[in-house]
Formats: sequence, C-alpha cells, structure tokens
Amino acid sequence: MAILNILSEQRQIQDAETIQAYLADIGVGYEQWQPSQPLGESAASDEILAAYSADIERIKAAGGYVTADVIDIKPDTPNLDAMLDKFNKEHWHDEDEVRFILVGHGQFYLHPPNHPIVGVEVGPGDLLMVPRGTHHWFDLLADRRIRAIRLFQDTAGWTPHYTHSGAEAKVAQMLASSANI
Repeated sequence: MAILNILSEQRQIQDAETIQAYLADIGVGYEQWQPSQPLGESAASDEILAAYSADIERIKAAGGYVTADVIDIKPDTPNLDAMLDKFNKEHWHDEDEVRFILVGHGQFYLHPPNHPIVGVEVGPGDLLMVPRGTHHWFDLLADRRIRAIRLFQDTAGWTPHYTHSGAEAKVAQMLASSANI
C-alpha cells in the first residue's frame, strides 16, 4: 500500500482513501488493484496483462491509452543507475504516466502548481496515474526492485522534459536534514 509524505509539513498519510482524496485534489489518480488470478513473481508479461485485463481495459477506455506493457527492473539490471538517472530529476511528459506496481517499491515525487511537493511511496497493488504536464520525478527504494504494468497514450512511449528547477536536490537536502533531527 502507498504512503504519502507531505514533505513541507513533515506529515505522512497511510490510509488508502485519504491518499486517494489528497492525490485527486492535485489531479493525480490513485487506485489499488487485485489480480483476477494469483500470479507468482516469475509470471510472464502476457500472463500479467491477462490477469489484469479488465482493469487495464477500463483504464485504457477512460484515459485514451492504446498500449500496455510490463517493465521489470531488478538490482542487477544492466545500466540501472544510468536508467534511473533519466527519471530521478524533475521532469514532465507530453502524456500521462500510468504505473501499476506488481513487485518492489518506488518513490514518486510530485510537484503540482500551488501545492507542496509530495512523495508517494508505491508498492504492490498501487496504481498511480500522473497527468501529462505534471512536474515529478521517480526513484527506486532500498530494494532497487520494481515490476510494473505501464499504460501509454502514444505507441512510441514518452520522453521526459526536464525542468532544471533543482527541486529534487532541495527535497534530498530537506530529507537529509530531517533524518539528522
């Protein structure tokens, strides 16, 4: 289940309904899904997509998504740090970023206009829908593992547009300071 951190308030929310309401207020979608059939960690991508097909089709229809795939990142993924370096700096996309977490954990930082930056720790069962144009960044957590279903509105996928705001460095500094208290 997700954990929402409102960094400037040093406040944490762990209740799914409260997280969903807070994120909806800043335009971000959040749901929790259950598979229609049990899956093991080694399930093939086509098995995963079949197990979640009803939810995937519902989200596709609602958001104009045309394709879905499964990404599987492990600590031994070649060039993992270079891959993460593309996404751990504040950026935005020309289309929505939709992720349903199957295995592992990740941290999305959302920087909506006129709201504080929030961190959303996602894990198995969490679906996060970050609308196009939303400033955000992503990083893995200590397990350096994430397997997720991704949905796309364009078959070519998306490209990050970097803001060069330095928000991620400010957040890292804020987190380091609060850890030393």
